[in-house]
Amino acid sequence: MILGQISYLDCIVFLVFLTPQLLLHAGFFRTAFWLLGALPSLPVPAVIRLPIQFFYERYLTPRRKQSPFVQNATAFQDIVIRCVRFAFAKMPAFLGRVFFSKGVSLPFLRWRMLRHGYLTSPLPWREVQTKDFKGIWISQDHDKRPDIVIYYCHGGGFSMGSSYFYMEFLIAWVQLLRESGFQNPAFFSLEYTLVPDSAYPKQLHETFAGYQHVLSTVGESSRICVGGDSAGATLMLSLLLHLADHNSYRNRLPGMGIMISPWVTIVSENNQNTESDYLDANSLETYGRQYLGLKVSEDDPLASPGKCKDLTKWLRASPTRGWTFLYGSEEVLAPETRDLIAMLKKAGASLEVYEELGSIHAWPVVSLYLGQTRNERLHGLQDIVRSIGKKMR
Repeated sequence: MILGQISYLDCIVFLVFLTPQLLLHAGFFRTAFWLLGALPSLPVPAVIRLPIQFFYERYLTPRRKQSPFVQNATAFQDIVIRCVRFAFAKMPAFLGRVFFSKGVSLPFLRWRMLRHGYLTSPLPWREVQTKDFKGIWISQDHDKRPDIVIYYCHGGGFSMGSSYFYMEFLIAWVQLLRESGFQNPAFFSLEYTLVPDSAYPKQLHETFAGYQHVLSTVGESSRICVGGDSAGATLMLSLLLHLADHNSYRNRLPGMGIMISPWVTIVSENNQNTESDYLDANSLETYGRQYLGLKVSEDDPLASPGKCKDLTKWLRASPTRGWTFLYGSEEVLAPETRDLIAMLKKAGASLEVYEELGSIHAWPVVSLYLGQTRNERLHGLQDIVRSIGKKMR
């Protein structure tokens, strides 16, 4: 199931689903107090400033002076990313969490499917919940052992996000894997605990428990591909370093690792704002410090993988068939990602790297929703599937 580009109508329907969930989970007064307190405090209210900036930068600024993203984006893509940039920088996490929650994302997915002629999903999913972890399985045939499992962690700064928000992305990924020749590809997407409900190492323990579950299901670690974007990729990097520390798991490392715009180093002076990206470095540091909590140092390499400079350990932690990294050249996290890639190369690990010039954070995910053409929407996923085909067959 590969749906079309998000439309203006979709955006309106999303807000319809969002409004009651905000009232239910954030509360009318908390939401209203933030709106009344935050917007007037800006030099110019956002409802005025954002449209003015959009018109000036898009239509009155010479192309050579526009940001790399604006130069290549459609007006619709530009509008959406500007709104996301404002929200990430200004909106508190207790509101942002609702945007990506199951209560909003699942009915929105069903609306999207209905608009494209699907009454039900062609790929069934089922929820799993134990005392140690919870997540969602997506597979064509849940009764048949999968020939490959993508064990995935979603992004969201550790403070927001859910597997349900990524469902359309994951279902499209499964379909492309099937079209490439895999018989019964499956996904297990982890629903890890968000901050401030709990801080590190709770999320790492859940990620490890999820890996044990996937391993028990698929049987062979070589059939597992671990992956994630942003904070989810951080958890997968931490998981691999954790596995490298345990002799009993050194022969049970996954076959492959796919890192989409990983948040390599939680607190780093290299995480700087760019003209194009929608991430905000100050908000990232706030969320990152909440994730670390009061007892964990920002230099802890298991919590902040970029702090691990031991090349031997990185080689031990590397998936048996190598890594694939995808990130945008214009994103806040790009410098630390490049540093990690350089370390892995120096350690002798097998890597495939896709740096999308002029692009922003988590571009394979963003493109699926905002791309104009099918090729544009699937560009990142097709790169991933080709890489998996080369390494995992």
